[in-house]
Amino acid sequence: LKTGFLKWKPDYDSAATEYGKAAVAFKNAKQFDQAREACLREAEAHENNKALFHAAKAYEQAGMMLKEMQRLPEAVQLIEKASMMYLENGTPDTAAIALERAGKLIENVSPEKAVQLYQQAASVFENEERLRQALEMLGKASRLLVRGRRLDEAALSLQKEKSIYKEIENYPTCYKKTIAQVLVHLHRNDYVAAERCVRESYSIPGFNGSEDCAALEQLLEGYDQQDQDQVSEVCNLPLFKYMDNDYAKLGLTLVVPGGGIKKKSPNAAQDKARGLAAGGSHADEEEDEYSGGLC
Repeated sequence: LKTGFLKWKPDYDSAATEYGKAAVAFKNAKQFDQAREACLREAEAHENNKALFHAAKAYEQAGMMLKEMQRLPEAVQLIEKASMMYLENGTPDTAAIALERAGKLIENVSPEKAVQLYQQAASVFENEERLRQALEMLGKASRLLVRGRRLDEAALSLQKEKSIYKEIENYPTCYKKTIAQVLVHLHRNDYVAAERCVRESYSIPGFNGSEDCAALEQLLEGYDQQDQDQVSEVCNLPLFKYMDNDYAKLGLTLVVPGGGIKKKSPNAAQDKARGLAAGGSHADEEEDEYSGGLC
């Protein structure tokens, strides 16, 4: 990097190579702080040399050194910076993969940040028309939102997933997303949104008449009638139990409003009353039998 009378410009390319070698040596020696510093200097040299892709790679490596030191928020910050450089360099796929990697790092520490990173990655993939990868990222974001009980955002995320699945004509998965949506809406105590969600899904080819549709209609009927038994029965169907864990839990913990007391028909109520009256008179007879004492 030094300049002199015969060397007017620093040789950034060679400097970057040497810093890269130093970073690898420090990493092998488990001296992660020095390795991070070497990576940052390598990145700086690449930036001065207008080599954005290599600079981004070096920033990403610096982030991985911070990960080894358990400094995850700082690691994510550097990987985000790397992803921005990948975008500037015109390599959006690499940018999206970096964002996904950052999301995985921070998922257990800060789910909110992970959701943001997955959604950013999904947007990049969607812009590149790589819809399957975009769906994978959106799916991760939706599940984290449900796990964190951020149900309003989860409902929007699921709707986005469903519209893309519909676009690529993956209709069976649309049905599954409809079930997840309905469970989310019912946990939000929004029966109207859940019903509308099912009604709108009738436009998806094959939904009307599918077992998913029949189960959802039964679920909504039970919820509307405050019939906890029916709701629990539907939520224990394999169709619900073998969904992703976060959605399966929503089904298993779904409680109808009003305490979930099953509404009895008037006839059933009358029969019960008659039964009680008969039982009462029988008890009176038994009591009278021994009223004079056992002898």
